[in-house]
Amino acid sequence: MPFSRTLALMVAATALSSGVSAQTAGQQAASPAEASAVAHPDLWPRLPLKRQRDPKVEARVEQILSKMSIEDKVGQLIQVDIASITPKDLETYKLGSILNGGNSAPNNDEFAPAPEWLKLFDAFYDASAKRSDGRPQVPLIWGTDAVHGANNIVGATLFPHNIGLGAARDPELIRKIGAATAAETAATGIDWSFAPTVAVVQDDRWGRTYESYSEDPAIVESYAGKMVEGIQGSVGGDFMKPGHVISSIKHFLGDGGTGGRDQGDTRVSEEVLRDVHAAGYRSGLVAGALTVMPSFSSWNGTKMTGNKSLLTGVLKDKLGFDGFTIGDWNAHGQVPGCNNEDCPAAINAGLDMFMYSGAGWKQLYANTLREAKDGTIPAARLDDAVRRILRVKLLAGSFEAGRPSSRPVSGKFDLIGSPEHRAIARQAVRESMVLLKNNGSLLPLKPGANILVAGRGADNIGQQAGGWSITWQGTGVTNANFPNGQSIWAGIDEAVRAGGGKAVLAVDGSYSAKPDAAIVVFGETPYAEFTGDRPTLEYSPEDKSDLALLKKLKAAGVPVVAVFLSGRPLWVNPEMNAADAFVAAFLPGTEGGGVADVLIAGRDGKPRHDFHGKLSFSWPKRLDQYVLNKRDANYDPLFPIGYGLTYAQGATVPVLSEARPAVAAGDQNALFVRGRVVAGARLDVAGAVQQSRVDRAAQEDSLRFTFAGTGPASAAIEEAKPIDITRESNGQLSLLVDYRVTQAPTAEVLLGMEGGKPATVPITGALKGTLGEWRQLAVPLRCFADGGVTMASVTKPWTLATTGKLGLDISSIRIASAPPGPVSCGMR
Repeated sequence: MPFSRTLALMVAATALSSGVSAQTAGQQAASPAEASAVAHPDLWPRLPLKRQRDPKVEARVEQILSKMSIEDKVGQLIQVDIASITPKDLETYKLGSILNGGNSAPNNDEFAPAPEWLKLFDAFYDASAKRSDGRPQVPLIWGTDAVHGANNIVGATLFPHNIGLGAARDPELIRKIGAATAAETAATGIDWSFAPTVAVVQDDRWGRTYESYSEDPAIVESYAGKMVEGIQGSVGGDFMKPGHVISSIKHFLGDGGTGGRDQGDTRVSEEVLRDVHAAGYRSGLVAGALTVMPSFSSWNGTKMTGNKSLLTGVLKDKLGFDGFTIGDWNAHGQVPGCNNEDCPAAINAGLDMFMYSGAGWKQLYANTLREAKDGTIPAARLDDAVRRILRVKLLAGSFEAGRPSSRPVSGKFDLIGSPEHRAIARQAVRESMVLLKNNGSLLPLKPGANILVAGRGADNIGQQAGGWSITWQGTGVTNANFPNGQSIWAGIDEAVRAGGGKAVLAVDGSYSAKPDAAIVVFGETPYAEFTGDRPTLEYSPEDKSDLALLKKLKAAGVPVVAVFLSGRPLWVNPEMNAADAFVAAFLPGTEGGGVADVLIAGRDGKPRHDFHGKLSFSWPKRLDQYVLNKRDANYDPLFPIGYGLTYAQGATVPVLSEARPAVAAGDQNALFVRGRVVAGARLDVAGAVQQSRVDRAAQEDSLRFTFAGTGPASAAIEEAKPIDITRESNGQLSLLVDYRVTQAPTAEVLLGMEGGKPATVPITGALKGTLGEWRQLAVPLRCFADGGVTMASVTKPWTLATTGKLGLDISSIRIASAPPGPVSCGMR
């Protein structure tokens, strides 16, 4: 059946299975009669915008525009990832912008120090400024995802992710965080932040839930304008003064209503789209946001990047937005009739600037230029887009700013991770934690106590920071990569010693002398965007070691405080039952000491800080409660939105049900787990290949392949139904294989993928290392896409072939973000 109809049925089924009434489901899902994707601007409000047109700016825009060639104009419509372009290219192609994507950095080094970022921007800027034809020199601007601090920069202050900030209920704190983030971003010369995200998430299975302030539109609206003011400055005051950068409200519109699937389809009426999902724009646009990023997602089956009724009719014409729209990562290529290198439909719908990553940006330029010349893109639409881009650059002071390193704040690297900014972040940590359980008034822990600190998240700044923390996925980092950060363990140790007590770190919970209490820090490991999409809300369904640790301590009579790190509310009833106190810390960022500020009492035995946070998302009672709406008569969460205990006002949480209803589960990107193919796929071998089970971390959790070398032989994972990994390929994910060589190859070994047609890459070189060592191989999905595989219909996501001898143990095969560092299409 058609995809849109399938999703509509899924929404209805989800509503029934999660205890959400038919009324609520009807409020969220559009009925067939309502399922139009054409907006009606007359139904939308006209906003009281604080920033009004400046006649002097408008006159200058027209003056510059009149002197630009059509080639100049088309160049302004294109932004290219720094991994796909060199400064030299900008001597010829006068593009409007560059960006660093999630995994892009100077010298291909995600751990490059701040001066290298500024140095690279100078190089790009200098090349773009070279002109000898007398036409206007329009400054290049650099965009970055500074979503919880200047999170690409080593040493930056990383604030709690938005879900935690929503629990803080402190709009003025949000403004301070925006200003601090802008200052640290500006110190590297970068002048544009793709923030804030103002999604109103309605299904917590979505991997971007932590980027949302709340499921409640009122909370999102109260924050969006303050964050814009912090980033850009206040209209009529310090607007775009040195130390402030351009903001981008995202993702327009309805990205939080896609049924828990990234880049999905929001099936709602126009009234719900306006009243719920547009909440952040009601304050963010009023505050003067200069750019807006349309969403990857769709509304009632139509891609937002190609929806003229919303981008032009609503956003620009009715709401009055006069900045420019910037596409998401190659999102224009998903508009019907388009590909990444050719999409006039997006421009004609109201997209003003493409965001492009890949080798074909010159093709995008050439195609767009041709279409501008032949009228496919009307001259008036081209001029409108360029006029908007020029307006933003003038308002941002880009024309006067000059070379990045010459700007007032550029090079002030002491701003990055400064004590003032860290103090703001620590306050945010204190305010964002929510106390869900404190039976027996175990918290705050008394001074002078002997405290055991355990759990995999205790001394792990990367885990407490989550995704978008130096690396896109937040993976592949260590505490050393956060020189200005403090782990939760370090903060607890400091606080306990200050109170005259003793803290001991033992990740596995072991101890020689029985402690007075244990703090166990555990939770989700980092992820970003679609890699974080989940089939249910059960915490860690395949690994119950955290639960086992809690139970072990409780059985030993040790009072247990659970500090739970997560990017969303999750079903943790068993873990909560095994703890005396339970704290939802969400993703607190780099200031782990803020956790200790609340958990550990002062020397006088009184709390140094009480709990402040209140849930901004409903906490599920069951693992299948994906959608919880407080406006529904049958609203039945474990803890409602607004819940949060304090030391002054506590409550006892009874033993919770641990029943697990049968629900559909599965992750198509996990191909081979614990030595076995996942449900819905099978393992095929051809030729002389033997298989046997071996141990890695657990009994028989890996599979040994022994190729006899008597002729062509292969192994392959074959899907029962083709899988669509288009978004994973577009998102620059890789095929990751955890392997150990037991017999070196005697002939070329090819790793492949098949969909429509096969494609392979040589990996022989990767298999010639030291025998017996577990390693990980990462091959970008683009290697297979470039080889002709149809990524929307992959039938064999992993193949391995050789004619020679080879011994290989494999424990895991999955599609995920590659570890930091260069990756290539094979090694011979």
